[in-house]
Amino acid sequence: MKKSVFFLMVMIFTLSASMAFGNSTNLKSDSEKSAVPAKTENKLSAEEISRLTKRVEEIRSMDKTNMTVKEKREMRKELKEIKKNVKRSGGTIVIGGVSLLLIIIIIILLV
Repeated sequence: MKKSVFFLMVMIFTLSASMAFGNSTNLKSDSEKSAVPAKTENKLSAEEISRLTKRVEEIRSMDKTNMTVKEKREMRKELKEIKKNVKRSGGTIVIGGVSLLLIIIIIILLV
């Protein structure tokens, strides 16, 4: 059992290391990189979020039976853009598959 766990851990680390070093497309020198990266804030204020939700409710309550296909398509695009903006403003945590597997293995080993 211990031997298989050891080989599993070695395999996880080797696979994740190859993925981390495989994407080296950034070939800028150290002098070209800025000392402090520019931080872009994409947070929406409460007023903007309420305005967007009112617009979504307005679109959903509209009578779409008399609309043309082009108008319906524009409405769908607008709804997708609103959804993307709201999702981008919210702080989400993304855990990769290998990280999740590693966390589960560590929890199993510790318990």
